[in-house]
Amino acid sequence: MKPVRLIFHLDMNSFFASVEIAHDKTLKGKPVAIAGNPKERKGIIVTSSYEARAKGVKTTMPIWQAKKLCPALIILPANRERIRLASQRMFAILASYTPLVQQVSVDEGYLDLTHYLGQIHPVKLAGQIQARIAEELDLPCSIGIAPNKFLAKMASDMKKPNGITVLRKRDIPKKLWPLSISEMHGIGKRTIEKWRRLGILTIGDLAKADPLLVKQKFGERGLVLLDRSNGHDDRPVDPDAYEEFKSVGHSTTLRADTRNEQIIFQTLAELAAKVQKRLKQKGVMARGVQLTIRYHDWKMVTRSQKVLNPIREQADILQQASSLFKKAWTQEPVRLLGISTYDLIEQQYAYKQLDLFSYEKDQKEEQLLETINDIKAKFGDHAVQKGWHQNRGTQK
Repeated sequence: MKPVRLIFHLDMNSFFASVEIAHDKTLKGKPVAIAGNPKERKGIIVTSSYEARAKGVKTTMPIWQAKKLCPALIILPANRERIRLASQRMFAILASYTPLVQQVSVDEGYLDLTHYLGQIHPVKLAGQIQARIAEELDLPCSIGIAPNKFLAKMASDMKKPNGITVLRKRDIPKKLWPLSISEMHGIGKRTIEKWRRLGILTIGDLAKADPLLVKQKFGERGLVLLDRSNGHDDRPVDPDAYEEFKSVGHSTTLRADTRNEQIIFQTLAELAAKVQKRLKQKGVMARGVQLTIRYHDWKMVTRSQKVLNPIREQADILQQASSLFKKAWTQEPVRLLGISTYDLIEQQYAYKQLDLFSYEKDQKEEQLLETINDIKAKFGDHAVQKGWHQNRGTQK
């Protein structure tokens, strides 16, 4: 028999907006939104307070549309330093309860509090943590309580803001299974229709689905999700997990030292494709790209640059790496090339400062890339190839 665990998932509510409201008390009770580019009417809403949400303001909504729904909406830019400091202080509070804290993003994390079992009721403990964060940081949060990470994550989403929800395995048929498949943690927005086409409309449908069919359509990942829908999740709360994913990269030693630009740029394209694949597998995007060059004489140089908006696609990574290469290359023969991405952020927290037209274009590109990735998953990475066009410095 597996030992009983007590796992909390803590999720800060409207974090970016709440940080600004805590900083400026005059904003309390008012509709507040954080936007990628608040000075532009075509900027995109990143997050909003619950007062703004009550008026229909939603994430990714253009500013002009949000203002139409809520004329009194106060729009502010994200203050990265305030957000970083608030996150740091919040996780310091969590660490005072247990060393087993796994940061998932800037505003959410898991806690393994198993050693408290028998000492204090879990709901009372959650209430103490929630009250302390509110008192010391003036920030709201929701907490999910469960025997594993998946159920705790699902529980924390069930009651916002300032919710505390318990989700035990015996509660699954009543609380979890009736939920739409779109509400299940781990299922991406772009795959929801694929699940629905199989007749899997709710989490309960997935829990009772044929494993062979799920594996055929979604591979091993599908079987993991099927297990989760039945409440099975043995993953430990790992304090080091967040640190492990601060960078994702690949490097390769060339077959021979070369000055051939076609070989060099084709190699960079292949490296960018590998990095993109790993970023997608981890569900993260990058806010920085680093290029490594090792020359024939073993001299090594690195160059890096931050990007305005988080990136993950091969073309974007390649564009940054190629730009760095052109600036850094001394025309000496190259022996090794490497591309790393850093300052990673979970996809759901990565926002782009887009105007409405490029946002729509981005959606179409995402649909195309999803189709390409489906083909590669079924027939292999070489089923679809992008070619490097040397003269234009772009892909075709």
